[in-house]
Amino acid sequence: MASRMSNITGTTDHPASADGPDDDGVVPVVSGLRRTRKVLWIAVAVAVPLALLIIALANGQPAASRAVKSPLVGKPAPDIEGTTVDGGQASLDGLRGKWVVVNFFATWCVPCRQEHPELIRFSEAHQGAGDAAVLGVIYSDNTQAVKEYRDKEGGDWAMLADPKGRIALDYGVAGVPESFLVSPDGLVVAKLLGGVRAGDLDQLLYRAKSGQ
Repeated sequence: MASRMSNITGTTDHPASADGPDDDGVVPVVSGLRRTRKVLWIAVAVAVPLALLIIALANGQPAASRAVKSPLVGKPAPDIEGTTVDGGQASLDGLRGKWVVVNFFATWCVPCRQEHPELIRFSEAHQGAGDAAVLGVIYSDNTQAVKEYRDKEGGDWAMLADPKGRIALDYGVAGVPESFLVSPDGLVVAKLLGGVRAGDLDQLLYRAKSGQ
């Protein structure tokens, strides 16, 4: 009797796991169903965000730009000089006296493609006044590919090759698109991450002119 009571007490104090084997050493079917259900939930949790990302890219939603801190802000902009996709020469210093949007881009970059029409809109809007311009710097891309893209999609500003990545390194560029607003006297006013919009650039330009 004592032995039987001991066994009962042991069973009560330490209940067998629902996932443990039965008397024949066979794992209950319910355990397998629970594991299967858990795996399915994990798969759904991973798949849903990925599907939403794919849908967003497919719909061509432009990536929002945001101003971020940079050690260059308030300091003279590093020199930019080089050969354009047309074989000519261009430089940041040659645009002195204008506000300049220095845009690092690549044709393989989806947000770069999305922001391109916005840069065209901004550039055309300021051509008459001559107060602002765009200067493109190619980031890890083929010059010929950029020329073909520009010829097809438009954009009449200078787009410079940066074959050794020196310019990107000087500006601390880690990826594209990244843009910098440079004042007429050559100081970096702001750094922008993500695709830009013409309206946002105009607001940034207005605040910079107003000293806000």
